[in-house]
Amino acid sequence: MLSPPPPSACCQHKSMTSKILVIEDQADIRRLIRWSLEDTGHSLHEAPNGTQGLELALSLRPDLVFLDVMMPGGLGGIEVCAAMRADPALAHTVIVMLTADAAQQTRTRALEAGANFFLAKPFSPAKLLELTETLLSNKVGPEADSEAT
Repeated sequence: MLSPPPPSACCQHKSMTSKILVIEDQADIRRLIRWSLEDTGHSLHEAPNGTQGLELALSLRPDLVFLDVMMPGGLGGIEVCAAMRADPALAHTVIVMLTADAAQQTRTRALEAGANFFLAKPFSPAKLLELTETLLSNKVGPEADSEAT
C-alpha cells in the first residue's frame, strides 16, 4: 500500500480545488471521510440519502462522488449512479461506490450503472486519501474500472 501523498502533493490536479460529494446514510462514515479529506483543500459536500445526494450532484456537478451502495428509503446508490450517468453534465464525474457487500452481483450492477471504482468498508483514512488524490490527479481515468481494497 502506498503512503498518503505529502501535504505539498495534495490538490496537484487541473483545478487545484475539486468538489467532492459524499452520499452516505451513516453519519459516522460521512464524518470519517470529512475528517480524512478536510485538510486537502477540496470542497467537501455531504448528503444523508440518495434523493438529496442526486439533487446536490445535479446542482453542484462534483468532480468526485463517494456513493454508498445501500441506503434506506428512496433512491439507493446504484439508482443514483445510473441517474448521474444519464445526465450529460455528470457523465465524467468519477463515482466511487462504498460497499460492505462483497457480492459480485452488487458490483456488477454498480458497474453497469456507471460506477468507476469500489472502496470496501471498512476502509482506512490513508487509503481514502490515496484514492482521492490518485483519482483527482487524473492518474486513473473513468474507463479503468477497479476495486480499491
